[in-house]
This record gives sequence, structure tokens and C-alpha cells, in this order.
Amino acid sequence: MSGAPPTAVNKADAYAEARRRIDALLDGETDWIAGMATVACELHHSFDYYDWTGFYRAVGNDHLVVGPYQGPHGCLHIDFDRGVCGAAARTRETQLWPDVSEAPDHIACQSSTQSEVVVPVVTPDDRLLAVLDVDSDTLGALDETDQEHLEALCRNLGDQFGDS
Repeated sequence: MSGAPPTAVNKADAYAEARRRIDALLDGETDWIAGMATVACELHHSFDYYDWTGFYRAVGNDHLVVGPYQGPHGCLHIDFDRGVCGAAARTRETQLWPDVSEAPDHIACQSSTQSEVVVPVVTPDDRLLAVLDVDSDTLGALDETDQEHLEALCRNLGDQFGDS
């Protein structure tokens, strides 16, 4: 599915449109799994350069388990001390790697992945629910524009599903 990413202005417009759809679909939703599934589907089908889009759910204090996603099979389990997803979970900070070959501990769930962004979903009481992971098979496809919009979305998800 990999395609060339749009320009920053076009990306911002595409994110605004995707966010409108997501917000409308999740209006009143209280089920976290339904929320994750909806977000993964909407994002994945909104951006041609997204090749794997999904969530890893926080289980306990040091482990992630794959949740709803779109794309080829993902890793099933990731410890907080491994990979880009683990770093995002451990630090609760977004991990942006336009070139995953530069990530010191990248886990290649798909050997075709070239670019990755992982954003933590944290509740208002500072509980980690999950991380949102987006992979692209296009080098440099994921950038600060993606990060900014995905962080805003994940803040909203943490607020909406914080009681899950």
C-alpha cells in the first residue's frame, strides 16, 4: 500500500479530515477496544504511506500486547525494554524515526518498514493504556507533522477512554 507522503500542508488537511471522521465515529463510545479498532481503520485507510497501523496494549508495568491493527501481522508481544514501541511505553514519549535503520533497538516485525512513529496513549491520571504504532515502507514518510497530529489524537483517546 505504500505511497509517497503528501506535503506537510496536505498532511495537515488529511489529518484534520481523518480526525473529524474519528471524532464523529467515537462520539459517545466507551469501549476502548472499539475505539482502538476504529482509529486504526480510519487512519490506515486515510494515508497511503501507512503500511501498518495499530495499537499495542499495555499489560502490567512492562509489557505490550498487540491490539487492533490494520496491515500485515505485527509482533504479538513487546517488552518495554525492547524496540521503538517499548521505548514509547517506557518513557511515555513519542518515538519518531523517519529512518528506522537509525533506531538503536528497532524490532523489525516487518522487514519492509523504513519509517516509524509510536505515540503513547496516557490517561489523565498518568496510566498508560497503549501505544499507537504507525509504520511506513517509505523512507522518511513519517515526520513531525504526523507526530503532532497523532499526539493530539492520542491525548484525546487517553481522556476519552481513561476509565477503561
